[in-house]
Amino acid sequence: MHQLIWNKSSVFRWIHRVLNDMGADILTLKLGSVHVMFVTCPEIAREVLRKNEAVFFSRPATFASELFSYGYKSTSLTVIEDQWKKMKRMLTSEVLSPALECKLHGQRVLEADHLVSFCVSDYYPGLVGLDLDGHEKVAKGVMSTLDRLHSPIIDEKVHEWSRRREVGNRRDAGDILDVLVALEDADGQPVLSIDEIKAQTVELMFGSVVYPSNTVEWALAEMMNRSDVMQKAIDELDAVVGKERLVQESDISKLNYLKSCIREAFRLHPYHAINAPRVAMEDTAIAGYLIPKDSHVIVSRIGLGKNSKVWPEPLEFRPERHLNDGVVVLAEPDLRFVTFGTGRRGCPGVSLGTSFTMVLFARLLQGFSWTKPPGIDIISLQESPTSLALAAPLVLQAKSRLAAHLYVEE
Repeated sequence: MHQLIWNKSSVFRWIHRVLNDMGADILTLKLGSVHVMFVTCPEIAREVLRKNEAVFFSRPATFASELFSYGYKSTSLTVIEDQWKKMKRMLTSEVLSPALECKLHGQRVLEADHLVSFCVSDYYPGLVGLDLDGHEKVAKGVMSTLDRLHSPIIDEKVHEWSRRREVGNRRDAGDILDVLVALEDADGQPVLSIDEIKAQTVELMFGSVVYPSNTVEWALAEMMNRSDVMQKAIDELDAVVGKERLVQESDISKLNYLKSCIREAFRLHPYHAINAPRVAMEDTAIAGYLIPKDSHVIVSRIGLGKNSKVWPEPLEFRPERHLNDGVVVLAEPDLRFVTFGTGRRGCPGVSLGTSFTMVLFARLLQGFSWTKPPGIDIISLQESPTSLALAAPLVLQAKSRLAAHLYVEE
C-alpha cells in the first residue's frame, strides 16, 4: 500500500513501470483483500473481454464509480445487472438508435460548423474518509463542477416536460436530453429518474466530447512535429473533398489516412490508462493463471497500445502502420489497443463517438493551415503528471484555407 500512496499522482505509471521491468504481460497485486490483475497483451485481453465475458461481466463497487454514476445509475459503471439492462435497453432503442442518429445529423453538422467558426480506499475500505491519496477530494471536486454546469440545464428540461405532461402538450424530442427526459412508461410516467438522467449525460459527455477532443488534440500535436504526416492528411482531404465545400460525415469512409492518424492517436494517447475494471463472478483461469472469484481484472490501454511485442517502435507516431489492410476502420477488433471499449459492456455509442471524432478532426485540418507560435520549434508532447492528457493545452496559430463563405453559417 505504501507504494500506491507514494505514487498517488501517477499510480498507473508506477504499475506499468513494474510490468515493463518484469517483462510481463500480466501482473497480480493484492490490495487489501482484493486480487487485482493488470493485463497488457491482446491475447489475454481477448480472453477476458471476449471469450470469458460472461464471467467478467460485473464492475467493482468503488468510491469514484458510485459518485460519477449518481449511485450506480449509469450504463457503464453500474454494478447492478438489472440497472445495466434498463439503461442499455434505453440507450440502444432510444438515445443511440439509428433513427435518432439520422434525425440529429443536422445538429451534428451544425456543431461541426460552430467548430470551424485510481483510489486507495477502494481496496482498503477502512481508509474511506481519510483520503490519503487525495482521490476522494479530486472526485468530489469534479462532480461538483459537473453538477454546477449540468444540473440547471437538466432540471429546467425536466420541469418543461413535466409541465407538458400535465397539460398534454407533447412535442418531438429536439436533442438527446429531450429523449432521456421524455421517455415514458405505459402509464405516461417518466421512465428515468433525475439521477439516472444526470448519470447518463455524464457518460455521454465523456464519450462524445471529452474523448474525441483529447484524441484530436493529441493527433494535431503529433502532426505538428511531423510535417510529412500533416501534408499527407491535407493532400487526402483536398483529393477526396476538395476546397469548394466542407467535409461531411459521408466523406469519412474515403479518408483512410485521416482515420489512420486518429487510430494512431487512440493507440499512443488513450484518454484513460486503463479500461473500466471487470470483476470475476466465479473462479476461473486466464492464460493459465487462476483468477479467484471477486478478483478485479484491469486491461491496460497504455500497456496494449505501447506493447513492443505488438507494435514496432511503439512510442513513434506512425499512421502508416494502420494502412496495411486497405480500408481503415477506427475500431480495433483484435484489441491491440482500445478505443471505445468492447463487448456487452463496451460503449454503445461507438458509431456516434467515432463519427464526431473524425468530423472534428477533418474540419480542423480542412478549414485551417496550422503553424507553431513564434519562437516554438517543437510542440511539447509531455503528458500531464496526473493524467494522459497533454501537460499544457495545445496552442497553435490558424489561417483559413477555404473560401470565406464556407466559414459563414447560413
